[in-house]
Amino acid sequence: MRPLWLLPAFLACGGTSQTTRMADDPQRPSEFADEDHHVPSYGKPELQRALIAERAREASAERRVAELEAKDADVATDDRLRVALADLAVQRRFIATLESCESTSRHCPPRLDDPPWTFDPDSTAAPPLTATLRFDVESWRIVATELHGRACACRTIACIESLGVAIDQLEIRPMPEVQGDEAATHAVTRARECLFRLRGKTHRR
Repeated sequence: MRPLWLLPAFLACGGTSQTTRMADDPQRPSEFADEDHHVPSYGKPELQRALIAERAREASAERRVAELEAKDADVATDDRLRVALADLAVQRRFIATLESCESTSRHCPPRLDDPPWTFDPDSTAAPPLTATLRFDVESWRIVATELHGRACACRTIACIESLGVAIDQLEIRPMPEVQGDEAATHAVTRARECLFRLRGKTHRR
Protein backbone atom coordinates (compact mmCIF):
# COMPACT_ATOMS: atom_id res chain seq x y z
CA MET A 1 0.00 0.00 0.00
CA ARG A 2 1.06 3.59 -0.56
CA PRO A 3 0.14 6.32 1.96
CA LEU A 4 -2.33 8.98 0.84
CA TRP A 5 -1.62 12.37 2.39
CA LEU A 6 -4.74 14.44 3.02
CA LEU A 7 -5.48 18.07 3.87
CA PRO A 8 -3.64 20.05 6.58
CA ALA A 9 -4.69 19.26 10.14
CA PHE A 10 -3.79 20.69 13.53
CA LEU A 11 -0.84 18.92 15.10
CA ALA A 12 -0.47 17.88 18.70
CA CYS A 13 2.36 20.39 19.06
CA GLY A 14 0.17 23.23 17.86
CA GLY A 15 1.35 23.59 14.25
CA THR A 16 -0.22 22.48 11.00
CA SER A 17 0.82 19.92 8.45
CA GLN A 18 -0.51 17.13 6.27
CA THR A 19 -2.39 14.22 7.78
CA THR A 20 -1.79 10.69 6.52
CA ARG A 21 -4.39 8.02 5.82
CA MET A 22 -3.69 4.78 4.09
CA ALA A 23 -6.02 3.69 1.34
CA ASP A 24 -7.48 0.20 1.82
CA ASP A 25 -5.51 -2.52 0.08
CA PRO A 26 -7.93 -3.97 -2.50
CA GLN A 27 -6.33 -7.39 -2.11
CA ARG A 28 -6.74 -7.37 1.68
CA PRO A 29 -9.85 -5.24 2.28
CA SER A 30 -10.58 -6.00 5.91
CA GLU A 31 -7.55 -7.60 7.55
CA PHE A 32 -6.23 -4.32 8.95
CA ALA A 33 -9.41 -2.21 8.77
CA ASP A 34 -9.82 -1.99 12.54
CA GLU A 35 -6.13 -1.37 13.08
CA ASP A 36 -6.21 1.55 10.60
CA HIS A 37 -9.28 3.12 12.18
CA HIS A 38 -7.39 5.89 14.02
CA VAL A 39 -5.96 8.58 11.76
CA PRO A 40 -2.81 10.22 13.19
CA SER A 41 -2.86 13.92 14.06
CA TYR A 42 0.44 14.46 12.27
CA GLY A 43 1.63 14.30 8.69
CA LYS A 44 4.49 12.73 6.78
CA PRO A 45 7.03 15.52 7.53
CA GLU A 46 6.38 15.23 11.29
CA LEU A 47 6.68 11.45 11.09
CA GLN A 48 10.03 11.69 9.32
CA ARG A 49 11.34 14.24 11.84
CA ALA A 50 10.16 12.02 14.68
CA LEU A 51 12.06 9.05 13.22
CA ILE A 52 15.26 11.10 13.05
CA ALA A 53 14.84 12.27 16.65
CA GLU A 54 13.98 8.79 17.95
CA ARG A 55 16.96 7.19 16.22
CA ALA A 56 19.19 9.79 17.88
CA ARG A 57 17.62 8.90 21.24
CA GLU A 58 18.19 5.23 20.49
CA ALA A 59 21.90 5.93 19.89
CA SER A 60 22.08 7.77 23.23
CA ALA A 61 20.37 4.86 24.96
CA GLU A 62 22.84 2.42 23.40
CA ARG A 63 25.74 4.50 24.69
CA ARG A 64 24.18 4.55 28.15
CA VAL A 65 23.91 0.76 28.17
CA ALA A 66 27.49 0.39 26.91
CA GLU A 67 28.77 2.73 29.63
CA LEU A 68 27.01 0.75 32.35
CA GLU A 69 28.18 -2.58 30.96
CA ALA A 70 31.75 -1.25 30.82
CA LYS A 71 31.53 -0.77 34.58
CA ASP A 72 30.87 -4.52 34.92
CA ALA A 73 27.29 -3.85 35.96
CA ASP A 74 25.13 -6.93 36.48
CA VAL A 75 21.63 -6.67 35.06
CA ALA A 76 20.35 -8.86 37.89
CA THR A 77 21.58 -6.49 40.59
CA ASP A 78 22.11 -3.09 38.98
CA ASP A 79 18.82 -1.21 38.63
CA ARG A 80 20.42 1.39 36.36
CA LEU A 81 21.46 -1.21 33.80
CA ARG A 82 18.13 -3.04 34.06
CA VAL A 83 16.20 0.17 33.39
CA ALA A 84 18.59 1.25 30.64
CA LEU A 85 18.17 -2.07 28.83
CA ALA A 86 14.38 -1.95 29.24
CA ASP A 87 14.25 1.63 27.96
CA LEU A 88 16.40 0.73 24.95
CA ALA A 89 14.08 -2.15 24.09
CA VAL A 90 11.00 0.09 24.33
CA GLN A 91 12.73 2.80 22.28
CA ARG A 92 13.47 0.29 19.52
CA ARG A 93 9.90 -0.98 19.49
CA PHE A 94 8.58 2.57 19.28
CA ILE A 95 10.88 3.25 16.33
CA ALA A 96 9.59 0.04 14.72
CA THR A 97 6.01 1.33 15.00
CA LEU A 98 7.03 4.61 13.34
CA GLU A 99 8.77 2.70 10.56
CA SER A 100 5.67 0.53 10.11
CA CYS A 101 3.56 3.67 9.99
CA GLU A 102 5.82 5.24 7.38
CA SER A 103 5.96 2.21 5.10
CA THR A 104 2.53 0.60 5.51
CA SER A 105 0.43 3.00 7.64
CA ARG A 106 0.00 0.25 10.23
CA HIS A 107 0.55 0.78 13.97
CA CYS A 108 0.64 4.59 13.58
CA PRO A 109 0.65 6.17 17.04
CA PRO A 110 -2.33 8.56 17.22
CA ARG A 111 0.07 11.22 18.58
CA LEU A 112 3.82 11.66 18.93
CA ASP A 113 3.93 13.23 22.42
CA ASP A 114 7.00 15.41 22.58
CA PRO A 115 7.77 16.07 25.38
CA PRO A 116 6.89 12.52 26.45
CA TRP A 117 4.41 11.58 29.18
CA THR A 118 5.66 11.71 32.78
CA PHE A 119 3.65 10.60 35.82
CA ASP A 120 4.59 9.20 39.21
CA PRO A 121 2.24 6.23 39.74
CA ASP A 122 2.83 6.46 43.50
CA SER A 123 1.62 10.05 43.58
CA THR A 124 -1.80 11.00 44.96
CA ALA A 125 -2.16 13.52 42.13
CA ALA A 126 -4.44 12.81 39.18
CA PRO A 127 -2.78 11.61 35.96
CA PRO A 128 -1.64 14.67 33.95
CA LEU A 129 -4.07 14.48 31.05
CA THR A 130 -5.12 17.49 29.02
CA ALA A 131 -8.67 16.13 28.91
CA THR A 132 -10.97 17.21 31.74
CA LEU A 133 -11.46 14.35 34.19
CA ARG A 134 -15.22 14.18 34.14
CA PHE A 135 -16.82 10.80 33.68
CA ASP A 136 -20.02 11.33 31.73
CA VAL A 137 -20.12 9.51 28.39
CA GLU A 138 -18.70 12.29 26.21
CA SER A 139 -15.93 13.22 28.65
CA TRP A 140 -14.93 9.59 29.23
CA ARG A 141 -14.61 9.09 25.47
CA ILE A 142 -12.22 12.05 25.30
CA VAL A 143 -10.19 10.78 28.28
CA ALA A 144 -10.03 7.26 26.80
CA THR A 145 -8.90 8.63 23.44
CA GLU A 146 -6.10 10.59 25.11
CA LEU A 147 -5.01 7.51 27.06
CA HIS A 148 -4.85 5.59 23.79
CA GLY A 149 -2.71 8.26 22.15
CA ARG A 150 -0.32 8.61 25.06
CA ALA A 151 0.08 4.84 25.53
CA CYS A 152 1.07 4.36 21.91
CA ALA A 153 3.68 7.13 22.21
CA CYS A 154 5.63 5.61 25.14
CA ARG A 155 9.41 5.47 24.72
CA THR A 156 10.42 4.24 28.20
CA ILE A 157 9.49 1.47 30.58
CA ALA A 158 8.48 4.11 33.15
CA CYS A 159 5.99 5.55 30.69
CA ILE A 160 4.51 2.11 30.05
CA GLU A 161 4.19 1.30 33.74
CA SER A 162 2.76 4.66 34.79
CA LEU A 163 0.24 4.73 31.95
CA GLY A 164 -0.89 1.25 32.89
CA VAL A 165 -1.51 2.54 36.41
CA ALA A 166 -3.32 5.62 35.08
CA ILE A 167 -5.61 3.49 32.92
CA ASP A 168 -6.40 1.19 35.86
CA GLN A 169 -7.15 4.20 38.06
CA LEU A 170 -9.38 6.01 35.58
CA GLU A 171 -11.21 3.05 34.06
CA ILE A 172 -13.19 2.42 37.24
CA ARG A 173 -14.27 6.03 37.67
CA PRO A 174 -17.24 6.24 35.24
CA MET A 175 -20.65 4.91 36.24
CA PRO A 176 -21.33 1.31 35.06
CA GLU A 177 -23.49 2.46 32.15
CA VAL A 178 -20.71 4.80 31.03
CA GLN A 179 -18.00 2.14 31.46
CA GLY A 180 -19.81 0.07 28.87
CA ASP A 181 -19.58 2.74 26.18
CA GLU A 182 -18.28 1.01 23.06
CA ALA A 183 -16.14 3.89 21.75
CA ALA A 184 -14.39 4.47 25.10
CA THR A 185 -13.91 0.74 25.68
CA HIS A 186 -12.35 0.40 22.22
CA ALA A 187 -9.92 3.26 22.92
CA VAL A 188 -8.86 1.78 26.28
CA THR A 189 -8.38 -1.63 24.67
CA ARG A 190 -6.19 -0.02 22.00
CA ALA A 191 -4.20 1.75 24.72
CA ARG A 192 -3.48 -1.55 26.45
CA GLU A 193 -2.57 -3.19 23.14
CA CYS A 194 0.02 -0.45 22.55
CA LEU A 195 1.48 -0.91 26.04
CA PHE A 196 1.72 -4.67 25.52
CA ARG A 197 3.30 -4.25 22.07
CA LEU A 198 5.87 -1.78 23.40
CA ARG A 199 6.72 -4.29 26.14
CA GLY A 200 7.30 -6.86 23.43
CA LYS A 201 4.23 -8.88 24.37
CA THR A 202 0.92 -9.75 22.74
CA HIS A 203 -2.25 -8.36 24.31
CA ARG A 204 -4.79 -11.06 25.09
CA ARG A 205 -8.37 -9.88 24.94
